[in-house]
Amino acid sequence: MSADPEPTSAVIVDDHVAVAAGVRYWCEQAVPPVRLVDAAGALADVWTGPGADADVVVLDLELVPGNPEFGELRRLVDSGRRVVVYSQHVDNATAIKCIELGALAYLTKREGAEHLVPAIRAAAEGLPYTGPSLSGALAADDTSTRPQLSPREMQVLRAWFASSSKELVAAKLNITVKTVDTYITRVRVKYANVGRPARTKSELVGRALDDGLLTLAELNSAAAPTPRERRRS
Repeated sequence: MSADPEPTSAVIVDDHVAVAAGVRYWCEQAVPPVRLVDAAGALADVWTGPGADADVVVLDLELVPGNPEFGELRRLVDSGRRVVVYSQHVDNATAIKCIELGALAYLTKREGAEHLVPAIRAAAEGLPYTGPSLSGALAADDTSTRPQLSPREMQVLRAWFASSSKELVAAKLNITVKTVDTYITRVRVKYANVGRPARTKSELVGRALDDGLLTLAELNSAAAPTPRERRRS
């Protein structure tokens, strides 16, 4: 008889005791339950202890150092963590900025268990979740149709275009295949959010060429066989 799968886990970083207690209750009552680690207001606990192994980081934006520079969110995303921002900020610009930086969901604290728990589950799979507040922000956004990719997202994307598999990308960049998937998913989400979905690798290559993220010369060079491959043929 096969063992039950490990439950989805999350670490919440929020210095409001009542908020953390409410989220813990929602997670415990979910079916199946979500295992929650409470880091209180200690961002360090996301990197060490039980929080370091959590599938998802639920981040109170108010705790991010250097706000509105979103420094800790950038750090989490660039390290490959899957982040759901759970914030008291309700302005559209903040929501859009968090998604551009790589958060997989942005929810305000007016949005309860019916959105936070599904957002955690989606993020654990590397998938985006769009709640009512984010949906409204995206609908109102009239900025450029070119998404803002982070340097790390561009690095992973270029490596993927030049490789035959995600396993090779992971080995080249010294990250896990799961992390490679996370970055590629974020790029797809960003393109979908500006109305330019890229569901396949070839479509994503086309978007990158259109936006100047990649040149035909670079693509042809990546596709050319290496000397070792030529010797084997």
